[in-house]
Amino acid sequence: MAIANNMVVALEYELRDKATSEILDSNVGEPALEFITGRNHIIPGLEREILKLNLNDSAQVIVAAKDGYGEFDEMAIQQVPIEQFAGIELQVGMPLYGQAEDGSTIQVTIRDFNDAEAIVDYNHPLAGKELLFDIKILGLREPNAEEDLTGQISREDDGCCGSERGHGGCGCGH
Repeated sequence: MAIANNMVVALEYELRDKATSEILDSNVGEPALEFITGRNHIIPGLEREILKLNLNDSAQVIVAAKDGYGEFDEMAIQQVPIEQFAGIELQVGMPLYGQAEDGSTIQVTIRDFNDAEAIVDYNHPLAGKELLFDIKILGLREPNAEEDLTGQISREDDGCCGSERGHGGCGCGH
């Protein structure tokens, strides 16, 4: 079965920094990453290549920075008054999460700080990196009606939240 837009894909992946071969992320040996194609759930360069594959295919995909997390932008490094971090014990390299003007969640990294200000990097941690993915398509199906409507993968068959079997262990408070 060929992959097309608006399909649920179950993906196994290992992500490396192409320049250093350092493993940056992986779900090998863990549950598959599931997403709906055409919904901007994954970076565009990876999704474009996945749409060329079929169920059970494996591939090595190189994603340029511009098609991944964007080019590194020096203008995205800013000085912020230290008062904005009241109650937070800052450390160089520390990731922090905040809210962008559009309401989305953003991650920033503390580059440096002193008693008056912090140097904050608003670039994504993988900005400017050429990425190397080793992927395998483990599953492929049409989205159910709820998934098609919401764009979110439903977990109706996993015995968790919302099912008769969902009695804890899934982080849903049952």
